[in-house]
Amino acid sequence: MAAAVIASSSSVPAMAELNRFEADTRGEFGIGSAAQYGSADLSKTIHSNENFRRANFTSADMRESDFSGSTFNGAYLEKAVAYKANFSGADLSDTLMDRMVLNEANLTNAVLVRSVLTRSDLGGAKIEGADFSDAVIDLLQKQALCKYANGTNPLTGVDTRKSLGCGNSRRNAYGSPSSPLLSAPPQRLLGRDGFCDEKTGLCDAK
Repeated sequence: MAAAVIASSSSVPAMAELNRFEADTRGEFGIGSAAQYGSADLSKTIHSNENFRRANFTSADMRESDFSGSTFNGAYLEKAVAYKANFSGADLSDTLMDRMVLNEANLTNAVLVRSVLTRSDLGGAKIEGADFSDAVIDLLQKQALCKYANGTNPLTGVDTRKSLGCGNSRRNAYGSPSSPLLSAPPQRLLGRDGFCDEKTGLCDAK
């Protein structure tokens, strides 16, 4: 019995060391992030060039914080408030950013491939060089971004306007095929003469 107690107590430091190691390497086997920032106050903090892969930022306050160059691949950011936050050059691919506040956020040269931005507010966001390829964005929000989208992502080489589906490509202009109800145009625009204005990204029937 005593031997069992000794063996049990001796394993505690080992477990603590393992947990610390997993946190330091950002998750078990180094494939994710052990970081949990749900509802955390991260406003006006600096976290540039950090690894937040698969981290949880649900409902976090990220206002005016610097996350430039950081990796958020597969992270959860739904309902997070990131007003004027700096995500320039960040990897936001495959992230869940549903209902996120990104007003005036800096997304310059960021990679948002396959990210989910449904019901999110990107009003006034800086998107020069951002890659939105296959991202799920509400149609009205996409149209607003297309009014001033420009640049090419330095990492992926993809044109920002093309990644948003701006211009004359009807398939891309209506959003991802995986989200037809969120991004499909009104039925009256689906006729043979439907088109999208290359300059504004707005669609109408000719």
